[in-house]
Amino acid sequence: MAKATFLQSAAEEYLTYLSVERGSSPLTVSAYRKDLADYQRFLETQPVTCLDDITRETVVAFEEYLQSWEYDPEGKPGVTYSQATIQRHISMLKGFHRFCVREGLAKGDPTSTVKLAKKDQRLPDVLSVDQVDEMLSRFSSDAKGARGKRDCAILEVLYGCGLRVSELVGLDVDNVHLGEGYLLVMGKGSKSRIAPLSGMAAKALADYLQHARDELVQAYSEPTSAVFLNARGGRLTRQSVHSLVAKAGRYIGIDNLHPHTLRHSFATHMLEGGADLRVIQEILGHSDISTTQIYTHVQRQHIREEYLAAHPRAHQQ
Repeated sequence: MAKATFLQSAAEEYLTYLSVERGSSPLTVSAYRKDLADYQRFLETQPVTCLDDITRETVVAFEEYLQSWEYDPEGKPGVTYSQATIQRHISMLKGFHRFCVREGLAKGDPTSTVKLAKKDQRLPDVLSVDQVDEMLSRFSSDAKGARGKRDCAILEVLYGCGLRVSELVGLDVDNVHLGEGYLLVMGKGSKSRIAPLSGMAAKALADYLQHARDELVQAYSEPTSAVFLNARGGRLTRQSVHSLVAKAGRYIGIDNLHPHTLRHSFATHMLEGGADLRVIQEILGHSDISTTQIYTHVQRQHIREEYLAAHPRAHQQ
């Protein structure tokens, strides 16, 4: 089959629209670019020569193609995508084809009747309050020097403020307002919000900024506004934070602890402590309250466990 070059210009227009007009994050645009490359690779196996040749059956066949064990994006045998990743592809295509119709690049939308599979409402993994306390206490007791203060501040801020990793590494010094007790966070879609900063998170961050950051800055030839710096004085990467959190998790016997688990734990513990769901939504930067409501399921589970443990007749038949 011929190369599906007809897709390329429309794909670039769509990605530009996402980045410039919708304000989508670079990570989202990069993921969608890869998804569109998968789509183009598939279309090159199909009898299509333009966008209007693509039918609903083509899109369904693409979904089946992604589910196949023969699917091989990098020449490695046995490579396949998770169901969540496949659903992201299809969701992206629905947006892409709607865009093409709206911009006059195609006459019809072949995805209009394609249904997305209903997502399983999986409860997020969370740590208990005791686990968090033990992990942070044991980690801080071993932390030494400027990098140790930095690492303690990272862990305290991730848990204490409920930040995403991208938000943490994107923090600049001007975003930190210790006196007023908040961080100015740049979230998804380049939307800024205020995250409260107090207690141990504020103390650890102040300690790092006042007694350790300058030592890391001196190792770098060019000034940087980043709060969290690597050993060479440049902005810390997401990968470094992932490695740090995984290391901290091993203090309490957890392999591959993920930074997002600290964010989930923050939200869960806030809810268990009596915080209003709308307040948690604002702090986390969720645009839709339904995203935050997953934590109410965690709370109900917690309530049931407390009831079973405490009520004298809970286990009697």
